[in-house]
Amino acid sequence: MMKKLKSGDPKLIVPTVVIAFLFLFPLMKPSIYFLSFLFTLFTYIALSESWNLIGGYAGYLSFGHVAFFGVGAYTTALLLIHFGLSPFYTCFFGGILAAILAAIFGYPCLRLRGGYFAIASFCMALAMPVITRNLDITGAATGLWMSMLPFNIFTNRMIFYEVMLTIALIVVLVVRHIEGTKLGLGLKAIGEDEETAEIVGINTTKLKMTAFVASAFVAGIVGGIYAYYRTYIHPSIVFDVFMTLIIVYMAFFGGCKSWWGPVIGAAVITIVNEALTAFLGMPGELARIVFGLTLMLVIIFMPEGIIFFIRKRRAPKKGGFASQPKV
Repeated sequence: MMKKLKSGDPKLIVPTVVIAFLFLFPLMKPSIYFLSFLFTLFTYIALSESWNLIGGYAGYLSFGHVAFFGVGAYTTALLLIHFGLSPFYTCFFGGILAAILAAIFGYPCLRLRGGYFAIASFCMALAMPVITRNLDITGAATGLWMSMLPFNIFTNRMIFYEVMLTIALIVVLVVRHIEGTKLGLGLKAIGEDEETAEIVGINTTKLKMTAFVASAFVAGIVGGIYAYYRTYIHPSIVFDVFMTLIIVYMAFFGGCKSWWGPVIGAAVITIVNEALTAFLGMPGELARIVFGLTLMLVIIFMPEGIIFFIRKRRAPKKGGFASQPKV
C-alpha cells in the first residue's frame, strides 16, 4: 500500500510551495505566452494522468482518448452557442457524454486484449472526426465559433489558467489516491496478468469499465474547457489523433505504472515540444517524427519510464560497497 503523507511531513513542503506558486503566478503579471504555455501543460497533465488509469495501470493501450476529449469539446460548444450556458459548469455534461460513449464502446471492446483493443480504440478515434464533419449541428466541416469571456485578453487567459490548474491538481490527487486503493491494486493486477487476476477473484470486467469510464469523464471535462479556451473548434483540432499519441508518449516517458509518472512526462515533453517548435523553429510535422522516434527508444530502453529507470540506476548493486554490512 502507498504511504500516506501526514500534514507535517517534509515531503509535502516542496509540492505545496510549487502548487501555491503556480496558483499565485498570474499575480506577477507574466506575459500571456507563459499563461498559455502553462495552460497547455496543465491540459496534458490532466489528460495523460486520466489515460494512465486504463492505459498504464490496467495495461490496455487505448488510442481513443482524443474521442472523449472531442465529445466534451463539442458538448460545451453546442450548449454555449444554442443555450448560452457557460462551459465552466457544462463541462461536466461533456464529461458525462464522454463517459457514456466510453461505456458503450468499452462494454464489447474491453473484452479484446493487447493489440486488438488498441486497434479498436484507434478506429473509434478515426471515426469521430468523420461523423462530426457530416453533421450540421456540429458545424460540419466549417467548425463552431464561440464568444470569448467579456474581459481583456490577460484576464481571459488568467481565468482559464486557474481553472485548468485546478482540474489538473484534482485529477492528480484523485489518481494518487486510487493507486493505493483496491481499485488501483486491482488494475495493476490486471496489467501484470489478467488471467491470474481473474483466478484470484478480481472482477476484471468491472474494474476495467470503471477505469475506462472514469478516464473518459476526465477527458470530456478537459475537452469542454479547452474548447472554450480556443473559442473555435473543428474536427481536425479536437479529434486530432496525434493528441492521443502525445498523451500516450507522456505517460510512457514518465512512467505509466506510477501516478506521478504522467506528470513528469507531460512536463518534460511539453517543454521539449515548445523548445523545438517555438524557439528552434522546427516544423510541426518534423517535431512529430522526432517524438515518434523517441517514443520507440523509450519503449525499447526505458519500458517502465524515466522515473523507474532513474531508480534502477541509483539503486545499490548486490555485492557492491553499499550492500556490505557495517563493522
